[in-house]
Amino acid sequence: MPMRMPLPKPFSYSILLLLLFSFLSTTISTSFDFQSSGNDLKDVYPEILRDEAVARLQQLGQISDAEGYLERTFLSSASVKAGNLIRGWMEDAGLRTWVDSLGNIHGRVEGRNASAEALIIGSHLDTVVDAGIFDGSLGIISALAALKVLHVNGKLRTRKRPVEVIAFSDEEGVRFQSTFLGSAAVAGILPASALQITDKRGITLQDVLKENSIDITEEHLLQLKYDPESVWGYVEVHIEQGPVLEWAGFPLGAVNGIAGQTRLQVKVRGSQGHAGTVPMSMRQDPMAAAAEMIVLLESLCKHPKNFLSYDGNCKSSILESLSNSLVCTVGEISTWPSASNVIPGQVTFTVDLRTIDDTGREAVIYELSSRMYQICDRRSVSCTIDRKHDANAVICDSELSSQLKSAAFAAVKRMRGEIHTELPVLMSGAGHDAMAISHLTKVGMLFVRCRGGVSHSPAEHVLDEDVWASGLALLAFIETQL
Repeated sequence: MPMRMPLPKPFSYSILLLLLFSFLSTTISTSFDFQSSGNDLKDVYPEILRDEAVARLQQLGQISDAEGYLERTFLSSASVKAGNLIRGWMEDAGLRTWVDSLGNIHGRVEGRNASAEALIIGSHLDTVVDAGIFDGSLGIISALAALKVLHVNGKLRTRKRPVEVIAFSDEEGVRFQSTFLGSAAVAGILPASALQITDKRGITLQDVLKENSIDITEEHLLQLKYDPESVWGYVEVHIEQGPVLEWAGFPLGAVNGIAGQTRLQVKVRGSQGHAGTVPMSMRQDPMAAAAEMIVLLESLCKHPKNFLSYDGNCKSSILESLSNSLVCTVGEISTWPSASNVIPGQVTFTVDLRTIDDTGREAVIYELSSRMYQICDRRSVSCTIDRKHDANAVICDSELSSQLKSAAFAAVKRMRGEIHTELPVLMSGAGHDAMAISHLTKVGMLFVRCRGGVSHSPAEHVLDEDVWASGLALLAFIETQL
């Protein structure tokens, strides 16, 4: 039986607050039930936007490469199966479909003018390990639900410009430790060298594509890029992955920007040896060095002002921004040979670093790297720090964001009745395909409330009514803007 540790005194207050928030959340949820206020229920299409959409999310959530938990990585057998299912749903919504050379699933309708600039709506079909069912999938399913309503009503082909839905093959970057593979190819920012990156088994991206009957060359990769003049804009619906909307009592919120992020891989090499025979004073232990480096990371990211000095390169406004938005995570660590009676010879860990201020992010990486190398020198171990991924912060297009906000407001009003406060506007700390697509066209995003702000977890949950609201908001946006 595990030993019970005494709880700190504030714990009881935390429980009370948690219960209070739970009660408020329940109150908020039940108050969101549809109110007719003169509208007929059929005018908000619950059978498509809610019932069928939720059923499809559940169906996708059952498609996994793992037993007992959800995992779909780039072009795995489960991802291919999920992609085929999504392609069928695209056709059910009246869209012409195809799969491109990087495994992205496309569905498109030309509207009245096939040569006009197209609206792209997208999100990703891959997942993290032990994932929830809404991250990525909600954006695809809500878009298809909105378009199906138009298709059923005979209004899909009367849009004034083409509409294309893309289910991106890889956003999370789990398999190749390089995010946005699918959307980066469409945006034209995926380098040809990406074909040679390898997964943990040493299989290259190009090999994985060949295994799936996609024989891609560097030339083919470059051809995936869309012509910027052919695209009107990009819209993405995504779960918030945070607690703000639930706290505010709204199912939807507009997004005004996405934090920039950097992923590092740190390798620390020391002297492998017997756990019982090498004196502590003579050890060159990479695990102890890695532990100190991880604690350094936590301290720096909690208190950046204590590590970064104010000078010409790091202004007070940057330090303030870092204090409010900087988050850092070590999410993966491995040792070699990983035996309980062996001093490790090598330790490898990852660093995920995010902030809305790109200049500040570079300052943090510089300071962190410098201090990590000092730790390695002091402990007589060697270390390398490789940047595996970089994405600058993205500011959403103000006009597109305003249009999405209006559409979301109209959707919630149709479901709730009168609304006396404005929809929240949020900054995203999580990365999204919109970051890559911003290199191609203007972008806008809507966030959908999720319970407790929990994501990247099987506990991830979105209310059926909020799934409904997201589809209705996209429908309102398409009907008014296209």
